[in-house]
Amino acid sequence: MIEVSHLVKRHGPKVAVRDVSFTARAGRVTGFLGPNGAGKSSTLRILLGLDSADSGTALIGGKPYRTLRNPLRTVGSLLEGSGAHPSRTARGHLSWVAASNGIPRTRVPEVLDLVGLGDVGRKRVGGFSLGMNQRLGLATALLGEPEVLVLDEPVNGLDPRGIRWLREFLRSCAADGRTVLLSSHLMTELASTADDLVVINNGAIVHSGTTAEVSAGHTSLEDAFFALTGTEDR
Repeated sequence: MIEVSHLVKRHGPKVAVRDVSFTARAGRVTGFLGPNGAGKSSTLRILLGLDSADSGTALIGGKPYRTLRNPLRTVGSLLEGSGAHPSRTARGHLSWVAASNGIPRTRVPEVLDLVGLGDVGRKRVGGFSLGMNQRLGLATALLGEPEVLVLDEPVNGLDPRGIRWLREFLRSCAADGRTVLLSSHLMTELASTADDLVVINNGAIVHSGTTAEVSAGHTSLEDAFFALTGTEDR
């Protein structure tokens, strides 16, 4: 599971994350939501070892990300697109990532087919659309068959068919006992995909619980979000 405990991160005088604690459990999809600038990205970057906390811990399976050996075999992540160089082919990018984490190259065509890029694996990434680039990022996250997935706005650029595929895929991952932490601005997607929700605003957790618990007393998750974050009139 993912365990974030009393996490604090400052950027100069600004406190980006203040005493953030939450758990994302195995076998469940946990939605992580908040307005822009709420502290979501800072929290995820610390969790994935891309930044350091001033205090507190962010653990995956009881360990900091930076201590994981061949981390893609444990955690698959998507933060900002695929990260592939435009001059590389999709297959070449994934082959390099696989080699760096001790993953058999036979996984490359498997994940390309899984995300719907099997027919364009030999094309250069620079010619990819936003949606194709997002699918390549998902393929990279899935390359090591990880038990934990951390995805930030994974449906960005996907068409309706791709969004439905991803929703069903993430639900199947949870059903298989994997841990899925999903950050998104799309309330309808979170309402239909997430088992649990963690709501962050101004760097602090303002509510957490099952999707039904967070939505209770409101006509929709969107209404609950606006009420909890006070952002409806902004």
